[in-house]
Amino acid sequence: MSKYKVIFNGEEDDEIFDTYEEAESHALYLCSCTRDGSETLNMSNPGDYEYNENSYKNPEYEIIETNK
Repeated sequence: MSKYKVIFNGEEDDEIFDTYEEAESHALYLCSCTRDGSETLNMSNPGDYEYNENSYKNPEYEIIETNK
């Protein structure tokens, strides 16, 4: 039975998921965390951490099939 892994911003995540949907849900969660973190850094020190919601690009992710 196939398992799935997430590659997020070019780095392979250690977690293995039973379904594609679980892997995609995790990847979307990571995207959300990245966005929230960017907003938080900007609020704490806007001079060093620029953030503009209109120009924010979601991180890239890929879901791959593995046989582990």
